[in-house]
Amino acid sequence: MESKSRELGPLQVAVEGANLGRAINQLKRHMAREGVMKELKRRRHYEKPSIIRKRKQKEAARRRRKEARRRARFV
Repeated sequence: MESKSRELGPLQVAVEGANLGRAINQLKRHMAREGVMKELKRRRHYEKPSIIRKRKQKEAARRRRKEARRRARFV
């Protein structure tokens, strides 16, 4: 299964004219989509291996439920 994240290089946002505010908002959206902020928050504090396993299991269960809802909608 392919990852949805880009592994090509750094995030880049073009600044058109003097519209710096729009460029910053675009950068924030790109970072949120790539999961950068979520990863930073997770790495702020040490997480025990047992907690990591539980979190990954919860995330996997959430993805399975989401996929099941999506499949049920299109059947």
